[in-house]
Amino acid sequence: MLAGLRVVVVGCGGDGAIDLADLRAKLAAYDGKVAAIMLTYPSTYGVYETTVAEVCDLVHQAGGQVYIDGANMNALAGVASLVSFGADVSHLNLHKTFCIPHGGGGPGVGPVAARAHLAPYLPPRVTGGTESAGGPVAAARFGSAGVLPISWAYIAMMGATGLRQATGVAVLSANYIARRLGPYYPVLHTGPGGLVAHECIIDLRDLPGGITNEDVAKRLIDYGFHAPTMSFPSPDVHDRADREREPSEIDQFCDAMIAIRAEIDKVATGEYDAGDNPLKNAPHTAEMLIVGEWKHPYPPADGGYPGGGRGRTGYRAKYWPPVRRIDSAYGDRHLVCACPAPEAYSSGE
Repeated sequence: MLAGLRVVVVGCGGDGAIDLADLRAKLAAYDGKVAAIMLTYPSTYGVYETTVAEVCDLVHQAGGQVYIDGANMNALAGVASLVSFGADVSHLNLHKTFCIPHGGGGPGVGPVAARAHLAPYLPPRVTGGTESAGGPVAAARFGSAGVLPISWAYIAMMGATGLRQATGVAVLSANYIARRLGPYYPVLHTGPGGLVAHECIIDLRDLPGGITNEDVAKRLIDYGFHAPTMSFPSPDVHDRADREREPSEIDQFCDAMIAIRAEIDKVATGEYDAGDNPLKNAPHTAEMLIVGEWKHPYPPADGGYPGGGRGRTGYRAKYWPPVRRIDSAYGDRHLVCACPAPEAYSSGE
């Protein structure tokens, strides 16, 4: 609970979009008490929700405001406006869309845009020691503004035409990946016409042979790709792989994922041992391959040089990871308290 408000979760339908029936039921159940709704558009599932304007209308009719998470503006910039959907306020993550890497421009530094009726509630603008309403939320006084000139320069150099083209490339690339990988992995959600938005999410929850999403992620390192994040806490989200790639790398990435699928099938058919195979042991370090006796049932080349060494960059620029696998998501999913046990307080220790 925050500021006397309680968060109520609205369900999603099988297509990944907001369940309008559930939304109407929740609005009716809290009639007269609705403050706002927060939604991500396009959806975190990688689709354009066709009912977004209706969602905004329903919340407004209930007396609430609409806050749209602007994390995925690389599917909208230069093409559509959040205001046209009915948004009242939004923060714009600078990563992806505006040239900042993940972690360098998220909600803590991204600009916040609001309609005029909310301006009086924004942090004040300070000029010559005098405060006035509607100050810049992303200014140095309220956040870390040091990264903002990079995004400003990117927008200035791209211009309206360039930003619109970047959006088109992002959407086209995501749909290209969905088409190439669709025969090998199920695409989690698609919108009308079987299309996705700015990212393609493949579902890795039911892979054969006991292979998991983490096995695929770590195996990508052997192919020369950075392992994707798999630490989402929600069980219906974390078993997935959603990739954003430079256009020049898209085919290389798809080739790697298709090759990994062939390795998965080898595990499922028994050609690879179920517990001791290139996926379960990924990534493979140089030390693992050349120091001591090789004790695995598959050839060392299958581990360190997948696809005959024709990975992302080939033999001459082979990437060797410095360490083997660690459980990098353990801390996200298992809270470890550094304070004494509750019994210590009751006993006075």
